Amino acid sequence: MPKELPILTYPDPRLRLKSTPVDAAKINNAELQRLLLDMATTMQKKDGAGLAAPQIGQAIRLIVVHHEDKTIFLINPEITGKSWAREIEEEGCLSVLNEQGEIIYAPVERYKKVTCVYLDEKGQKQKIRAEKILARILQHEIDHLDGILFIDRIAKKNKAGR
Repeated sequence: MPKELPILTYPDPRLRLKSTPVDAAKINNAELQRLLLDMATTMQKKDGAGLAAPQIGQAIRLIVVHHEDKTIFLINPEITGKSWAREIEEEGCLSVLNEQGEIIYAPVERYKKVTCVYLDEKGQKQKIRAEKILARILQHEIDHLDGILFIDRIAKKNKAGR
């Protein structure tokens, strides 16, 4: 039975570590499969749009995304294409909370469209072309794998026109 995992919060230094790739030969291993299900359960219980392994203290290149009532598991995700167009929208993060334990939101500039290659939960190579909110979620979660938090990318107010 999948379980909810504790989420690390800023300024925990583990959130700043660069993650190592998952060995493709270990994708079907029971421990990794359990971790995938636990991450999906945690993301759903916390009402998140995505969750990266570093957020639960695992410095591996693994993210889970919820989009259009589907859970997508991305192992060793890599953005291989980006649109020239960008947009600024509000973002929040399960690991960046205020003193009351509430998610902090701020404007972040991201590419409007991205292409991402990854291995799925069965170890099959996949490619996804994403736009709008899914493109934003992928960029946000992949940043986590490189030790980058959305607060590092907060858009300047004059750029946002706000």
